[in-house]
Parts: sequence; C-alpha cells; structure tokens
Amino acid sequence: MTDCRKTDCQSIAAAVNAGASATVEVEAALARAEADSTNAIIRVYRDTALAAAKAVDARIAAGEQLPLAGVPVVLKDNMCYQDHPVTACSKILAGFTAPYQATAVTKLRDAGAVVIAAANMDEFAMGSSNETSCYGPVSNPVASDRIPGGSSGGSAASVAGGITPLALGSDTGGSIRQPASLCGCLGLKPTYGCVSRYGLLAFGSSLDQIGPFTTTVEDAALVLSVLAGHDKADSTSANRPAPKPGVADQGLAGKRVGWVPAHVEGLQSDVAEALERAKAKAVEAGAELVEISLPHEKYAVAVYYVVATGEASSNLSRYDGVHYGHRTEGAKDLDQVYSRSREEGFGAEVKRRIMLGTYVLSAGYYDAYYKKAMQVRSLICKDFATCFEQCDVILGPTSPTTAFKRGEKTSDPLQMYLSDVFTIAANLAGIPALSVPMGTDSQGLPIGLHLQAPQFADEALLAAAKALMA
Repeated sequence: MTDCRKTDCQSIAAAVNAGASATVEVEAALARAEADSTNAIIRVYRDTALAAAKAVDARIAAGEQLPLAGVPVVLKDNMCYQDHPVTACSKILAGFTAPYQATAVTKLRDAGAVVIAAANMDEFAMGSSNETSCYGPVSNPVASDRIPGGSSGGSAASVAGGITPLALGSDTGGSIRQPASLCGCLGLKPTYGCVSRYGLLAFGSSLDQIGPFTTTVEDAALVLSVLAGHDKADSTSANRPAPKPGVADQGLAGKRVGWVPAHVEGLQSDVAEALERAKAKAVEAGAELVEISLPHEKYAVAVYYVVATGEASSNLSRYDGVHYGHRTEGAKDLDQVYSRSREEGFGAEVKRRIMLGTYVLSAGYYDAYYKKAMQVRSLICKDFATCFEQCDVILGPTSPTTAFKRGEKTSDPLQMYLSDVFTIAANLAGIPALSVPMGTDSQGLPIGLHLQAPQFADEALLAAAKALMA
C-alpha cells in the first residue's frame, strides 16, 4: 500500500489549489482504499468520488481557492451521505440509502474534500474495539492481531494506515480519542455543539459529537474550522463563530497544565512513562504543572452507561421493522413484526444496551437510576469548572493500556467498558478533548495522551497539543 501518512491535508490542498490534479490524488486514495487489508473500509465510492474530484478541478480552474481542495476523506458509517448507503454497521439498516446529507459532510464537500469511502465501526457506535460490526472486526494497522479501538476504529485505521489523511468519526464516550490513541494518529472531539449533529445516526444525543482524525494538529484545526458553526437543522449546535484554521505557536508558554494523580493508578507502565515524559515536555514548553482533583470522575463510567443507554434505547426505538430498517418475514401480528425485526437486525451489544436503557428509564427505576445519574453528571461538570479555574488544560492518559488483542475482552463487557475510563467524563461535561500520539510501548504499539480544555476553548486545546507534539 502506498504510504500517504507524510501527505497531510494542507499539503494536498495547497498543491491542488496551485494546479495539481484533485482527480489524480483521489484516484490514488481509491486504490489504497480498495487494497485495504485491515477491514477499515466497508464501501468504496469510486464513481462518485472521481466525479466529485473532477468537479473540484473545475472549481479550481474557474478561480476558486478551497481549504480542503482534493483532500480524500472517509466517513464513519453513521453519517448520512445523500444517495449512498448508511448502515451504522448493523443488519437492521441493510439496504438503507440516505435520503439527505449530514451537515458535516456538506461542509467538507463545499470546502473541496472528496468522500471516497465509508469506514467500519462498532454497531451503532456501541463498542470500544470495533468488534461488534456486522461487517466483522477491524485490525489495528500497526499490529494485525490487535484491535484498533472503537467505535470509530475504521476511521482511525484509515488515517493511521495511510489510506487517507482525513477521516470523520463520532465520539459519544471516547470513540474518536481512544482509537486515535491505539492506532497512533490524532483524534479530536470538539466542544459539544461546536459541530452540527444533523445527519449523524444518533446513539446518545446529549453526548455524540462529530470530529476528525488527522496526522497533524494543523490539519485538525483546519478541518474543525470547516466543520464548526451554527446549523439551523440542529437545535443543539451553538451559535458561535467557528474556530480559526491556524494553530497558535507557543501554546503552553505561561499556561497552567493540570494533572490528576489518580490517573496514574493502574496504568500500563509504558503509558505511565509516556505521561511523565509529556509532563516534562510541558514544563520545557513554559507551562506550570498543577495538581488537580476531579472527585466525581470515578463515577463517570457508571453515569455514562446509565445516560447513554437510556438515550440509546429511545433513539433506537425507531428501528422497528415499520419506520426504518430490516423487516422480518412471516410475522403473524404487529408485536411479532417489532420483536422479530429487532431480534434479527440488532447485534448482542446493541441489544444489551437497549435493554439496560429501557430498564433505567422505566417507571419505578427512573428516579433511582437515570435521574440520579443526571445529578452526578452535574457534579462532574462542576468539578471541571472548578479545575479550569486552576488550570488552562488537563493532561492525562487517553487509554489505560495500548491496543489489546482481538477477542481478549469480548466475553467481559465490563472490562471493555473500562477502556474508556479516561475519556467518558469529557462527553458528560461537553468539553473539547483530543488524543495526541506520544510514542510507543515496548512492543511498538502506539500510546496516546489526552488533553482537555474548557467549553469552546478548542483553539487553546489545539495550541497545547501542537506544543506537546513539537
């Protein structure tokens, strides 16, 4: 496979804007996607991608300058691309074609990016290892016997494996940052509401956020500037100016970097060492280290799996064999249509979360579980607000370990859920967070470090990441 990891979005766009052919660039990316051996790519859009590339070339010839001219991109298979299939990697949506387009996809295409393929994912974004997809698991491009992380494992593997310099994912509890960490690329979850969720197949509506996988901080900032902004079609999108496309230099000079001592407990030794190196690098960059405490973060996993499953059970109720998706054959009555269609269409992990979510929302249990979880969620938000009075960014591990072997945790859902122990709180609080590559472990597996910042401080977050990666 041709290695494009040294070819970033900005370099491609600059070349195409200067007269290079977007069609040639996209043709090369299509060839890489078609040769994919990791199962990251589940669907290649050769004809429409080449037509879109020719349209970009025509726009450039007419005098336009496009921020993402000719940049090939893959989409996680839960984003609507009009007149193309979208399945969320679930049998329940087999044969479904998107009748409209996600705002994020429209913005990318308007900026000159070319969608070449759909990326594999955990079914309905429910998973931490990309092993629940109806299309089969994805292999980590660094080590084929390892998982790439989830749920956006296909998107991470596409960028880390050199298929494209850009992929979109969605992050509900770490589903961009954790696979970015395990595959060795950069993954950004913007502030909740910064990027429109219109056209994203919902999992947890108060948690989901679209974001990019890239190889550089500068690319992440550029893509965020394209994606961000208010959208009338999404009532949760914030009416604020989009972040600037550039990244400030000296992003940590004079800044306070918070770290939580409890985050070191239970870490793989290589990950703990990488964190210490990053802390030292932050000091070298002119930052002051500040010890902070997030006292309610220890409840984040429990809170998340009440809130997220409750929202999922509501969102996925529409897939019933009548409104959307697979419809069973030979049902005797409406009850059988519902029950059999959902039984045949959903995988085990999705069923598990729907049942849990239905339980916590049910009469007699709502106050004991969902209401209580939302109260603790408020405490987690307050903890972050307090911490950001003491520091400008928070530095910690993205994942407690590097990539584990495929099948290692599939029989123990609780251990799988703990893979996101450091990323979940950012979604509950709605703050921006990203994972940056920070070396490898003794087996050569990538290590990612986690940065978090206050709501809508996405630019400061990216500047801090640039200083750490310098």
